[in-house]
Amino acid sequence: MSADCLFCKIGRKEIPAKLVYEDPEVFAFEDINPQGPTHLLICPKKHFSSLHEAVAGDQAVLGKMALVAAELARERKLESGYRTVMNTGAGAGQTVFHLHMHLLGGRDMAWPPG
Repeated sequence: MSADCLFCKIGRKEIPAKLVYEDPEVFAFEDINPQGPTHLLICPKKHFSSLHEAVAGDQAVLGKMALVAAELARERKLESGYRTVMNTGAGAGQTVFHLHMHLLGGRDMAWPPG
């Protein structure tokens, strides 16, 4: 984890957040500015700023993030649908530079996004 990273600090419990999932590789918490009834952020404990930095050795944690998203969606009964999003870089809307996946659900969503 990185000393200065907001999400690393949440993962280390130095900054309060409403954690909804944690294991040795991944943690998830509620977004402080939710864009729907369900808006969770799923993060690897390993720090890397975005998906752009991921390498073959990160395959397991990236897959785990997707499985955690599916588990959390089932727990929240998002049967009608949900969206998972990873913004990569400022041009895509990334504002915290620690890789994370948004899980959004509980409302109808338009396409295309953004």
